[in-house]
Amino acid sequence: MEFQHSQASHCESGVMSTMLRHQGLPISEPMAFGLSSALSFAYLPIVKINGLPLVAYRMPPKFIIKGLQKPLGLKMRFETFGKPEDGTRRLDELLAAGHIVGMQTSVFWLPYMPEDLRFHFNAHNVLAYGRDAASGDYLLSDPVFDTPMRCAPDALQKARFAKGALAPKGLLYYATGKPQTPDWSVVIPKALKKTVRIMETPLPIIGVRGIRSLAKAIERLDANTPAASKMFIGQVVRMQEEIGTGGGGFRFIYASFLQEAAELLARPRLNELSEALIEIGDEWREFALFAARMIRDREPLAPGKLADQLRRIAEHEQAFFRDLKRAA
Repeated sequence: MEFQHSQASHCESGVMSTMLRHQGLPISEPMAFGLSSALSFAYLPIVKINGLPLVAYRMPPKFIIKGLQKPLGLKMRFETFGKPEDGTRRLDELLAAGHIVGMQTSVFWLPYMPEDLRFHFNAHNVLAYGRDAASGDYLLSDPVFDTPMRCAPDALQKARFAKGALAPKGLLYYATGKPQTPDWSVVIPKALKKTVRIMETPLPIIGVRGIRSLAKAIERLDANTPAASKMFIGQVVRMQEEIGTGGGGFRFIYASFLQEAAELLARPRLNELSEALIEIGDEWREFALFAARMIRDREPLAPGKLADQLRRIAEHEQAFFRDLKRAA
């Protein structure tokens, strides 16, 4: 089957949607995201990205890839490498054998990335589907872009073996068997319930409680030390809006999943919940806009106001997931 590139909203769900389609099972990006129960929230002060706490709006890297295996009967193989040259050699072997290969990379070392998007984030997923015989460049399907990309061997190897938080260690993954069309009436309710469990966890840094923990952390910021406070707030906005799809964007993807699920299961209630989640996604975007205006001195720096916005979002997400639990 000839490979077809697709642009997507988020790298990991986009890569998996493209890979599944190539394997003969046409599944949308929202279905890949929702079926793997990837929607979440986490405020992780002990995990640092560029020296600041990690704020995540979805489950950890590889969660979507691994989460689709069971419901779709998909067999995957994952490989990491101690030596970069071994990872490059293995990639070449797999491409020569006709595989399309998923890879975890660093955004910073991918030369085709625009300068303003190149920072040290090591969990960006791309697909390799071939290699140019003349130049030696790898042919990549990067979901961020609307057309396929090319990458020189040295640059790709550096991106695959970047150091730091979430270091990819040359991770590559590929399908070893064909996926199966699932029984939607079984797999979708299971996925819905799993997402609810994640968002309702009692852990104080995960789910709805995690949103409230982030609100407390922002409220503690000192407006009299604006540089440090703006760095912290800026990290939250960057993690929300620039890395992958971010808070609002992931809510929009999950809302699209609920719309598909409503049609497949003939459950109109899921359509109603989709509309409620879109409104929550809009609230996340409003929070990011308000925070960005403070960072750029277009609004007075007021951490307390940002904290209040987050608490309102937490209340609305809590109500949403209670309703989703009943619907599931």
